Amino acid sequence: MHILSLLSTDPCFNLAVEEILLRKREKEYLILYVNAPSVIIGKHQVAHMEADTEFITKNNIPVIRRISGGGAVYHDKGNLNFTFILQSEKGHQVDFRKYTRPVIEFLATLGIDAVFGSKNDLLVNGLKISGNAEHIFRERVLHHGTLLFDSDIERLRGSLRKDTSCYVTRAVRSNPSKVMNLKQILPGIKDLDDFREKMYCCFINRPGNNDTELTNDEISEAESLAGSKFRTWEWNYAYGPEYYFDNRFIFADSEHSVRIYVKDGIIKECDIEGSDMMKQPGRSLTGCRHMPEDIIECFRKQNLTFNMKNILNIFF
Repeated sequence: MHILSLLSTDPCFNLAVEEILLRKREKEYLILYVNAPSVIIGKHQVAHMEADTEFITKNNIPVIRRISGGGAVYHDKGNLNFTFILQSEKGHQVDFRKYTRPVIEFLATLGIDAVFGSKNDLLVNGLKISGNAEHIFRERVLHHGTLLFDSDIERLRGSLRKDTSCYVTRAVRSNPSKVMNLKQILPGIKDLDDFREKMYCCFINRPGNNDTELTNDEISEAESLAGSKFRTWEWNYAYGPEYYFDNRFIFADSEHSVRIYVKDGIIKECDIEGSDMMKQPGRSLTGCRHMPEDIIECFRKQNLTFNMKNILNIFF
């Protein structure tokens, strides 16, 4: 197995590297990398339902869709990501226990007793320290996961939506869990770089494993894919399943209700009830992207002034 430690902290580039090495190469890999703050959602999720749109807008945290399923996770520079890309036998490709076992064994070398949980996660003392997801491509499997070492737990909690009752959809929903950082039980490891180095050494010293780096062609391919896919609204927001959003709000001292239907990221239907003042502006949202800045601009054209906080509270 080839051990690849990425220096990039760009989540779009790093996800692109995973996809290229999965689909266009035949070698087996373990990839280690760290991402800048971002919310990474599963392939079949609704972005606004998983991320707290108000919090991430305020804090400039991007939402990026990965190619694997599963739930949403928060990444930052206190979280170590690992990815196994391996050949797999058809019929036995989805196996979370198999692909997390080497990580559990690594943690055991540090004196950590991690166990496999019911949500395909890893737990220590009943608290989540690792979320995992998989994607199958022909006879290859991509298994990637997180390891919370010194993540900003408050930002993690703020970035992920807690109340999803306004959304009705067939999309995959996340299963929130109580989490912990490994740093609090690893006082001998000073920082994430030290933790990462220990994981790297654990695997590079195993028979048959060797170090590798991306070629210039692979870097160019990854940069191209990051730009054409992982940085686009079409992939990160529009790709998800269709959904309905229902909410109630106060405007001009009257209670209103709003119901919107969104498909491919576009508001296909919008009904606002409560006053004549809002009916026509509500209808004007049809054809608008379900994004805060787009809705604000649409209302501006209808001579209605809403600030960002109001739009987020009403439509997200």
